[in-house]
Amino acid sequence: MAFASFLGRVLFASVFILSAYQEFSEYGVDGGPAAKALRPKFDDFMHQVHSQFGFHFPEIDIKFLVAAAVALKGIGGILFILGSSFGAFLLLLHQMIATPILYDFYNYDSEDKEFIQLFIKFTQHMALSGALLFFIGMKNSIPRRQPKKKALKTKTY
Repeated sequence: MAFASFLGRVLFASVFILSAYQEFSEYGVDGGPAAKALRPKFDDFMHQVHSQFGFHFPEIDIKFLVAAAVALKGIGGILFILGSSFGAFLLLLHQMIATPILYDFYNYDSEDKEFIQLFIKFTQHMALSGALLFFIGMKNSIPRRQPKKKALKTKTY
């Protein structure tokens, strides 16, 4: 059973690790294609947050966001493979930040072709978040092994 659990974690984390590797290898000086694709979606998200809540975020360079995403996915994926809850938290943090920004179905009309594609991707990534939450919950619900107490021997004189 331990091998099946390990294999499942490897397969699950491979999505994140391979994505992090691809973004890292294409990073360059300007953040690469990931930064170019993220910039308009991030601006739309910031506009949406500002219009709904009136909150202003400080100016953030997109290449730092891409670097943070690569770090979260890479480190989180490796730690997740090793069975760490902290790795799952890192991956969950990435999912909670990136999913509403990258898959902005809320900016499209429900009849648009983009709406359906983005909504499907959004729900898939929410399912990944659910799997991470399930892992964290299961990991925290398993009682840790307590060291066995030695039985006290009665002394006979």
